[in-house]
Amino acid sequence: MNELIQHFSEIRNIIIQAQYNALRSVNEKLIQLYWQVGEYVSNKLTKSGWGDGIVNKLVEFLKKEEPLLSGFTRPGIYRMVQFYDTYTNPAIVSTVSRQLLFDDNQCNEFVSTLLRQISWSHHLEIMSACKLPEEKVFYLIQAPKERWSVRELRRQIKSSLFERTMMGNLTISAAVKDLPQSSKVLNVFKDSYVFEFLNLSEPHKEIDLQRAIVANLKKFLIELGSDFAFIGEEYKLQVGMRDFRIDLLFYHRELQCLVAFDLKTDMFEPEYLGKINFYLEALDRDVRKLHENPSIGVLLCKSKDDVLVEYALSRTMNPAMVAVYNLKMPNKKMLQDKWQEILELAERGIKS
Repeated sequence: MNELIQHFSEIRNIIIQAQYNALRSVNEKLIQLYWQVGEYVSNKLTKSGWGDGIVNKLVEFLKKEEPLLSGFTRPGIYRMVQFYDTYTNPAIVSTVSRQLLFDDNQCNEFVSTLLRQISWSHHLEIMSACKLPEEKVFYLIQAPKERWSVRELRRQIKSSLFERTMMGNLTISAAVKDLPQSSKVLNVFKDSYVFEFLNLSEPHKEIDLQRAIVANLKKFLIELGSDFAFIGEEYKLQVGMRDFRIDLLFYHRELQCLVAFDLKTDMFEPEYLGKINFYLEALDRDVRKLHENPSIGVLLCKSKDDVLVEYALSRTMNPAMVAVYNLKMPNKKMLQDKWQEILELAERGIKS
């Protein structure tokens, strides 16, 4: 009977994969259709003097000739135009080129491939909620990679994931940059994490935070990223004659390394780094496998002073980083301003 169940499960997997492939094919064709319509109407609006009146007549014509068509309303057609105009904008191509070191032809092919990997609803979210070209490209890449639903994408944009990740990339420690997989670390870790789903009240203890995270592990993993796998809480390390416990231990599939989270419910203090560095040393000596990369530590605090963190991390030899957590959605405008300020300071440093 068990053998039959295994065969049945294999057939079920074949069916599910075929259904997924069919839906993906339909989505790709739909995105291509909207692109072509957007391109045609955009060119007419730009070069042939079309206006609202002609677009309205087009809508009436399609409604009469193809009554079963959906989505080809006046707002719908203008969204298709916006779709085409957005991703043919030189600023988008320049952003892809700058981030991934592609030439223009590679950029155009890369963008066009990405466009077909997410649904039209995903595109509407990105176009309506994201202003900067860099922000659009970020979510365009992350949405299919992380397999976000539209609801999850909306939350990530609302939680300012782009700004939090970019600030994390800019303030990453030298020890992390020296890792063999340093190029892959970018966009993995964040400067701050948003845990509004924990429903924790203030004040709370470290054990309360830990238990709330474990109780909401699925949502926590979405906030961390799809390549994180949970190993355990209160992970036991034995060093000498004593036992020590890591609050939360994960494994990152792409980075191929252990990631230890040490939780603090107060402001960052430099002495906290000693503990996370100790954990990393113990993990690398006693737990890490031969084929795995050096372990990474994340000290997760309630708040931090960026200057204090910079000083504390400047001499550390272990790949540790300091981030903060928020129990409420952040002020997106405030984070945008902070990120721009960091960029401006970095640019001044390069010029000087």
